Amino acid sequence: MADSTEGDTGVQHLCLLVLALITLIAGLVMHSFIIGVNVTDWWKGRSVTPVDHIVTSLGILRMCAQCADTLFFFIDFFSLSIPDSRITLVIISSVNDLFSHANIWLTSLLSIVFCLKISNFHSRLFLYLRGMIIHRTVYFIVAIVLLCAVKSLIAALWAITKISNGGIHNTTTDCMYSNSIYHTAITVVFPFLFSCISSVLLFTSLYHHITKMKMSSNLSINLETYYSMMKLVFFTFLYNTIYFISNFAGPIFYYFYCVKVIWLHIILVFLPVLHSSYLIYRTAKLRSQMSKILQDVMDFLFKRKDTETRENIEVVAL
Repeated sequence: MADSTEGDTGVQHLCLLVLALITLIAGLVMHSFIIGVNVTDWWKGRSVTPVDHIVTSLGILRMCAQCADTLFFFIDFFSLSIPDSRITLVIISSVNDLFSHANIWLTSLLSIVFCLKISNFHSRLFLYLRGMIIHRTVYFIVAIVLLCAVKSLIAALWAITKISNGGIHNTTTDCMYSNSIYHTAITVVFPFLFSCISSVLLFTSLYHHITKMKMSSNLSINLETYYSMMKLVFFTFLYNTIYFISNFAGPIFYYFYCVKVIWLHIILVFLPVLHSSYLIYRTAKLRSQMSKILQDVMDFLFKRKDTETRENIEVVAL
C-alpha cells in the first residue's frame, strides 16, 4: 500500500511537472510577444503610453517569475540531497517572491491607471492623483521593483541565518521558513485592496456612463468599446482575486499544516499567462500584431504544403 501511494504521488508530481513545462513555454511566448511589440514601438520612436510601460514591465516580471517558479519546482521535485539544497531553495524562493509580488503590485498599478484615465470623476483628489500617478508611472514601476527586492532580500537573509544557526525547523511543526505567511500578508494584501477599490470605481463609472448614453436619443453611439473595457476590468479583477487567494493559500497551508500544496505553483504560473493572453486579445495594437504573425505562419505553412503537393505530383507524373 505504501509503495502504491508513493507511486501515485510520483505520477501526480510528474503530471504537474509536465504542466509546469507547458505553461512555461506558453508564458515565454506570450510575454516575449508583449515585450517585443512595445519595445519595438519605443525603438521606432512611436508613442508609448503609461499602460504600455506597465504591461511591458509585467511581461518581464512574469517571465522571470515563471522561470524562477519552474526552477524551484524542479529542485523541489527531484529533492536534491546536497547539503546546501535548503539554502538554494530559499534563494530561489526569494527571487520568485520578488518577481511574483512585484507582479501583484504592478497589476494593481495597472488597475489604478485604468481607473484614473477612464473614470469621469471630477473631485480634486481624483484629478490630483490622475496627474501625479499617470505622469510618473515609470518612477512607480522602479519603486515597486526596488521595494519588493529589499523585502525579498531581508526575508532571504533571515531564512539563511536561521538555517546557518541550525534553526531550520520549528519545534512544533517541523517546518522551515514558516514566517513566510507574514511577509506574504504584508506584501499582497495592500495591492489587492487598491486593485479592488480602483476596479469597483472604474466599473461603476463605466456603468453610469453607459446608462446615460443609452438614455440619450443618439442611436449612432457605439457602446462596444465601453463593454469591452468593462469585460477587461472584470477579468483583471477576477484574476487579481484568484491570484491573491492562491498566493496566500500556500503559506497558510505550510504554516498551519506543514504541507506544500504543489499544484498552487502551477496555478500561480498559469494565471499570469492567461491574463497576458487576455491583454493581447483586448489591446488593439497587440491583437493586430498577433493577427499578422498568425497570418504569416499560416501563409508559410500553406505555401510549404502547396510546394510539397506540387513536388509529389511532378514525381508521380515522371
